[in-house]
Amino acid sequence: MLDVIRAAGTISRVGLARATGFTGATISTVVRRLIGDGLVVETGRAESTGGKPRVLLRLAQDARYAVGVHLDPVGITHVLTDLTGAVVSRMTSAGVGTEDASVVVERTARQVDVLVEGAGIDRDRVLGVGVVSATHGSRTSEPAMRYWGDYPIGTELREAVGLPVVLGNDATAAAIGEYWSGVVGGSSVFAAVYMGTGVGAGLLVDGVPYLGSSGHAGEIGHVCVDVDGPPCWCGARGCVEAVAGPAAVVAQARADADLARAAGLERGVDGPLPSVAAEFTAVVRAARRGEPTARALLDRSARRLAVAVRGLANVMDLDLLVLTGTSLSAAGPVYLPAIRRELDQAFFARGTHGVEVRMSSSAETAPAIGAATMVLQSQLVPLRAGRRWPEDLSEAVPAHT
Repeated sequence: MLDVIRAAGTISRVGLARATGFTGATISTVVRRLIGDGLVVETGRAESTGGKPRVLLRLAQDARYAVGVHLDPVGITHVLTDLTGAVVSRMTSAGVGTEDASVVVERTARQVDVLVEGAGIDRDRVLGVGVVSATHGSRTSEPAMRYWGDYPIGTELREAVGLPVVLGNDATAAAIGEYWSGVVGGSSVFAAVYMGTGVGAGLLVDGVPYLGSSGHAGEIGHVCVDVDGPPCWCGARGCVEAVAGPAAVVAQARADADLARAAGLERGVDGPLPSVAAEFTAVVRAARRGEPTARALLDRSARRLAVAVRGLANVMDLDLLVLTGTSLSAAGPVYLPAIRRELDQAFFARGTHGVEVRMSSSAETAPAIGAATMVLQSQLVPLRAGRRWPEDLSEAVPAHT
């Protein structure tokens, strides 16, 4: 019932009964509990349709909070969200790099404390901490974070912060974040394609994350788009990441001396090496300045990613796709139209329905926001397969508040 209220924004008790199939008595009992717990508030009345105007309900935004942490080689992003998933505060720090995992956990715990205390939030209202990375649950992790594979980060961080900890994959977290924020709406099969340092996708079926048998569903970065292509760190050849991911684009740009110079990719002898994400963004900037070789590299990458996305859309019969992640945030104007064209022209079910493709409104911080919403979801509305809310839950706007 709480999830229906979240999805609707505002809804009456009668609307809840229609959406859930529960009796009026059950609705009244549960709503009374939710109001008593401070999770839901009455927020005025709907416009009258002839009878007594219905009292509308909505989530109490400041009733509960959650912290989301995205661990990445480039940087660690922390966010504090309210009950609706809206970001209250955020901070970033140096990436995990080659630091010992225990040191990173200690640093993360301190930053969680800073976030909560800095926002003036009563710690008792913080439900927990969500932590996501590309390596969660994987024995075949990207090289930069492979040493995290066996580290018990959930247990260690739980002891350090004194709060429940939920772990997950960054792409799936990004998809959950989009769902919780209301972007997904009535979509039945939804995917968030995530491109930061690597490439992946999170899948939701009727609002429930689809993880596969081992949590690796949606790994489109390791879909082969060139059978004779270069080897990928996963052990295959010609994967999307190996031929079209951010690191591949940067390597191709570096191989062209003129483009490397124009994009500022020439490395000096001193100072730390720039991150893949920063260098990918430099190639994007060069393309925006009119460097034709830079634009050609991005176009080729976008076409290959689009082919992989089409395969995902065909297999899952998607109806909505959101593009997210730092790299897609930077290069969205190139990748978004390429993916739309591919799906418009070659999606198998296009004669029956299309696939809506849009950019995330929080692409740069999507995994961290998703990590926080994983906590909200796990603590407040644990999802079950087979449940799908009606497409339009909203009721008439309040006549007065």
